[in-house]
Amino acid sequence: MPLSKKWTRDELLVVLNLYHKLTFGRLHSRNPVVIEMAEKLGRGANSVAMKLCNLASLDPALKLRGIKGLSGASALDRSTWNEFHTDLNESVPASEEALRALFGADESSELEVLPKEGVRLRKRPPSGPTETTANVKLRRGQEYFRDAVLNNFGGRCGVTGLAVRELLIASHILPWGTHPTERLNLCNGLSLSRLHDAAFDRYLITFDDKFRLLLSPRLKNELSQRAVTENFGAYEGEHLQIPDDAALPDSSFLAEHRKRFIAKK
Repeated sequence: MPLSKKWTRDELLVVLNLYHKLTFGRLHSRNPVVIEMAEKLGRGANSVAMKLCNLASLDPALKLRGIKGLSGASALDRSTWNEFHTDLNESVPASEEALRALFGADESSELEVLPKEGVRLRKRPPSGPTETTANVKLRRGQEYFRDAVLNNFGGRCGVTGLAVRELLIASHILPWGTHPTERLNLCNGLSLSRLHDAAFDRYLITFDDKFRLLLSPRLKNELSQRAVTENFGAYEGEHLQIPDDAALPDSSFLAEHRKRFIAKK
């Protein structure tokens, strides 16, 4: 019987990128994303799915939800997991670049991981002068964060359930500019419609410790407007719509947002 092909660190870094763009229930060999990744790596879909489930056993965000992965994580799995998460600002852009290279994405292409469809490439709108290396690195991190956060919420707005991906934003709970170490942390992200992202960013809405929507006095004073009633008043007090197998937003990050929300009253 032939020996199984050993996993390498570089392969695991790409698979970890994919891992954070799929909820636990999607980590199976029938998932089109897993199938496409396996083909690119020259591995079987079962092998990739098993590795993803091994990595899940190392994920503290899943442990908080009582979800356990497979128990076969190797020493290399553990060391690569720690390496990836020690400095996300370095590891994420590198892994995103490796993922793009694996799927043949050039600078004219955007890569998107769609759990129900697979890995998709599409032409990027012209961006003008050539970007600096620093700008490309930032963009790679932003691309990863968007896919990871939107997919963590099932491709829907966490408030309204809106499922038009072009109208969704991966919102940062702790602001990008003031919290650089949390910029690419999946648990620092909410999937919101463009309207609700703008309201969250300006502390017109927030969420309590049970993930229920709170409205600012400013919005409550405008409930006579149909648009405010339908887009905000109708959802006041309702819980964030988060899949059962998703990583929860960090409650301490939301508590910090609520402090600023209260201060704005």
